[in-house]
Amino acid sequence: MKVEQLSPRGFNEQEFIKTPYIDDITERALTYIKAGFPVNFSGPAGTGKTTLALYLASKIGRPVVLLHGSSEINSSNLIGGNYGYRRKYKLDNYIHSVQEVEESLYYQWVEGILGNACRNGMVLVYDEFTRSRPEVNNLLLSVLEEKILSLPGWQKEKHYLRVHPDFRAVFTSNPEEYAGVHRAQVALIDRMINLEMGQYDRHTEIAITSAKSGLSEDEAAFIVDLVRNFRKKCGLESNVSVRSSIRIAAIIHSAGEKACLKNNGEFFGKIITDVLFSEIRDAEPEKRQLAVKIIKEIIAQ
Repeated sequence: MKVEQLSPRGFNEQEFIKTPYIDDITERALTYIKAGFPVNFSGPAGTGKTTLALYLASKIGRPVVLLHGSSEINSSNLIGGNYGYRRKYKLDNYIHSVQEVEESLYYQWVEGILGNACRNGMVLVYDEFTRSRPEVNNLLLSVLEEKILSLPGWQKEKHYLRVHPDFRAVFTSNPEEYAGVHRAQVALIDRMINLEMGQYDRHTEIAITSAKSGLSEDEAAFIVDLVRNFRKKCGLESNVSVRSSIRIAAIIHSAGEKACLKNNGEFFGKIITDVLFSEIRDAEPEKRQLAVKIIKEIIAQ
């Protein structure tokens, strides 16, 4: 399990690429969040869900805690639990000839991630929450609806915690067909506003690829168009994303090469082949065979 606590300004907004597409979805999500409704950015890998969730959280202006979904997460990680123990030793030697020894052991309560966020009004960014087991995520049902976090029954003080009015939650999730992803509970999804994220538009992909790689927008556009053409012909929307363009562009920039298939563009063609083959390694055999054919056609153009 991986948890990161960030300050309200822990996200570097200067490195965040803004385009009309990004501004539109961010504005809508921020409107829902301010109204008290959690949002879930859902979509295939490589569509920038986590980055967008962190950017959104930074706009709220509260401390942010980032939790990565995992099958290893349990209720104690979220709520809290007893970890270790404290030992108390008392020696009473008031009377010289009599010694009284008192020793006691008791556990220490350590508050969990969700408990801390609920108590202190933080923004919880729960990345890929469907990778955690559904029974664990059930703890969020009362938090999002009744604004109450149930605590273990053996707690001496209270059996529940009232959620701070400034607490907010931002979720991301991958499609159910992805390995390691659980089907999200209907009751939990009903408490969120789902924002479906597909592939970026061409303008956004070019802007991101150029900014992340250091290539000019013209060269970035050439790479993005190649990748988009490949993605469309193969029908591999969930495998090939803007990440593919960024990788190709970053390698080209690092090697000091040009994004060109003409005039000794053999090296560039090999980079395209290696990167795209890496992206489709988990695709069905028929899809991979088609992809090989399409890549050869693209390079031969």
